Amino acid sequence: MAVGGINLTANGAPAAFNHSTAWGRPQFITFAKGNYTVTYIAPLRDNHLQGVFDKSYHVNVTIPQEFDVRNPLLAGLSAGANVTRLSDNSTLIQWNRSYAFDLRFYDQYREQLMFFFLQFMGILVVVLVVIPYLLSLKRTD
Repeated sequence: MAVGGINLTANGAPAAFNHSTAWGRPQFITFAKGNYTVTYIAPLRDNHLQGVFDKSYHVNVTIPQEFDVRNPLLAGLSAGANVTRLSDNSTLIQWNRSYAFDLRFYDQYREQLMFFFLQFMGILVVVLVVIPYLLSLKRTD
Protein backbone atom coordinates (compact mmCIF):
# COMPACT_ATOMS: atom_id res chain seq x y z
CA MET A 1 0.00 0.00 0.00
CA ALA A 2 1.27 3.47 -0.79
CA VAL A 3 1.63 5.58 2.34
CA GLY A 4 2.64 9.16 2.99
CA GLY A 5 3.31 11.48 5.89
CA ILE A 6 5.60 8.94 7.57
CA ASN A 7 6.87 10.04 10.98
CA LEU A 8 9.08 8.20 13.44
CA THR A 9 9.25 9.34 17.07
CA ALA A 10 11.15 8.13 20.10
CA ASN A 11 9.92 9.34 23.51
CA GLY A 12 7.85 12.06 21.81
CA ALA A 13 10.77 13.51 19.81
CA PRO A 14 11.29 13.04 16.06
CA ALA A 15 13.77 10.30 15.18
CA ALA A 16 15.87 9.91 12.05
CA PHE A 17 15.04 7.20 9.52
CA ASN A 18 15.86 6.28 5.93
CA HIS A 19 13.01 6.01 3.44
CA SER A 20 13.65 3.76 0.45
CA THR A 21 11.62 2.87 -2.60
CA ALA A 22 13.36 0.31 -4.80
CA TRP A 23 12.02 0.02 -8.34
CA GLY A 24 9.33 -2.67 -8.52
CA ARG A 25 9.42 -3.29 -4.76
CA PRO A 26 7.36 -1.91 -1.89
CA GLN A 27 8.60 1.15 -0.07
CA PHE A 28 10.13 0.71 3.36
CA ILE A 29 11.85 2.62 6.14
CA THR A 30 14.93 1.66 8.14
CA PHE A 31 16.10 2.99 11.49
CA ALA A 32 18.33 2.07 14.43
CA LYS A 33 17.07 -0.56 16.87
CA GLY A 34 14.98 0.90 19.69
CA ASN A 35 11.48 1.72 20.93
CA TYR A 36 9.66 3.95 18.40
CA THR A 37 6.23 5.11 17.35
CA VAL A 38 5.54 5.05 13.60
CA THR A 39 2.72 7.15 12.17
CA TYR A 40 1.64 7.39 8.55
CA ILE A 41 -1.26 8.32 6.31
CA ALA A 42 -2.70 5.70 3.97
CA PRO A 43 -5.90 5.28 1.95
CA LEU A 44 -8.59 2.97 3.33
CA ARG A 45 -10.98 0.84 1.34
CA ASP A 46 -14.43 -0.24 2.54
CA ASN A 47 -13.94 1.28 6.02
CA HIS A 48 -11.70 -1.62 6.98
CA LEU A 49 -8.25 -1.42 8.57
CA GLN A 50 -6.04 -4.34 9.53
CA GLY A 51 -2.43 -5.04 10.33
CA VAL A 52 -0.20 -8.04 11.05
CA PHE A 53 3.17 -7.89 12.80
CA ASP A 54 6.02 -10.33 13.35
CA LYS A 55 6.08 -9.58 17.10
CA SER A 56 3.62 -8.03 19.53
CA TYR A 57 3.08 -4.27 19.53
CA HIS A 58 0.88 -1.70 21.24
CA VAL A 59 -1.50 -0.38 18.55
CA ASN A 60 -3.57 2.84 18.76
CA VAL A 61 -6.10 3.80 16.08
CA THR A 62 -8.01 7.08 16.30
CA ILE A 63 -11.27 7.24 14.34
CA PRO A 64 -12.59 10.75 13.46
CA GLN A 65 -15.91 11.86 14.94
CA GLU A 66 -17.93 11.10 11.79
CA PHE A 67 -17.20 7.36 12.15
CA ASP A 68 -18.14 4.87 14.87
CA VAL A 69 -17.48 1.28 16.00
CA ARG A 70 -20.12 0.78 18.72
CA ASN A 71 -22.75 -1.12 16.72
CA PRO A 72 -21.66 -4.78 16.43
CA LEU A 73 -23.91 -5.36 13.39
CA LEU A 74 -21.94 -2.81 11.37
CA ALA A 75 -18.51 -2.74 12.99
CA GLY A 76 -15.96 -5.38 13.83
CA LEU A 77 -13.04 -5.36 16.24
CA SER A 78 -10.47 -8.08 16.73
CA ALA A 79 -10.00 -9.59 20.17
CA GLY A 80 -8.43 -7.47 22.86
CA ALA A 81 -9.67 -4.10 21.57
CA ASN A 82 -10.23 -1.37 24.14
CA VAL A 83 -12.62 1.33 22.83
CA THR A 84 -12.61 4.84 24.35
CA ARG A 85 -14.87 7.70 23.23
CA LEU A 86 -12.87 10.96 23.52
CA SER A 87 -14.18 14.41 24.48
CA ASP A 88 -14.08 15.64 20.84
CA ASN A 89 -16.36 12.69 19.82
CA SER A 90 -13.50 10.87 18.11
CA THR A 91 -12.90 7.25 19.09
CA LEU A 92 -9.64 5.70 20.28
CA ILE A 93 -9.19 1.93 19.82
CA GLN A 94 -6.20 0.29 21.50
CA TRP A 95 -4.67 -3.17 21.43
CA ASN A 96 -1.95 -4.08 23.94
CA ARG A 97 0.70 -6.61 22.97
CA SER A 98 -1.03 -7.63 19.78
CA TYR A 99 0.38 -9.53 16.81
CA ALA A 100 -2.52 -8.42 14.61
CA PHE A 101 -5.50 -6.10 14.63
CA ASP A 102 -8.67 -5.89 12.57
CA LEU A 103 -11.02 -2.91 12.62
CA ARG A 104 -14.18 -2.27 10.62
CA PHE A 105 -15.97 1.04 11.20
CA TYR A 106 -19.01 2.79 9.73
CA ASP A 107 -20.51 6.23 9.17
CA GLN A 108 -23.93 7.57 10.15
CA TYR A 109 -25.35 6.92 6.66
CA ARG A 110 -24.68 3.16 6.93
CA GLU A 111 -26.32 3.06 10.36
CA GLN A 112 -29.44 4.83 9.03
CA LEU A 113 -29.52 2.48 6.05
CA MET A 114 -29.36 -0.54 8.36
CA PHE A 115 -32.27 0.74 10.49
CA PHE A 116 -34.33 1.41 7.35
CA PHE A 117 -33.63 -2.14 6.14
CA LEU A 118 -34.57 -3.64 9.53
CA GLN A 119 -37.83 -1.65 9.60
CA PHE A 120 -38.65 -2.78 6.06
CA MET A 121 -37.98 -6.42 6.99
CA GLY A 122 -40.20 -6.03 10.08
CA ILE A 123 -43.05 -4.74 7.94
CA LEU A 124 -42.60 -7.67 5.53
CA VAL A 125 -42.74 -10.17 8.40
CA VAL A 126 -45.97 -8.61 9.69
CA VAL A 127 -47.59 -8.54 6.24
CA LEU A 128 -46.44 -11.97 5.04
CA VAL A 129 -46.47 -13.99 8.29
CA VAL A 130 -48.45 -12.42 11.13
CA ILE A 131 -51.50 -11.16 9.22
CA PRO A 132 -52.06 -14.44 7.30
CA TYR A 133 -51.67 -16.37 10.58
CA LEU A 134 -54.28 -14.19 12.31
CA LEU A 135 -56.65 -14.52 9.35
CA SER A 136 -56.30 -18.32 9.41
CA LEU A 137 -57.20 -18.35 13.13
CA LYS A 138 -60.31 -16.32 12.40
CA ARG A 139 -61.48 -18.81 9.73
CA THR A 140 -61.27 -21.78 12.08
CA ASP A 141 -63.52 -20.13 14.69
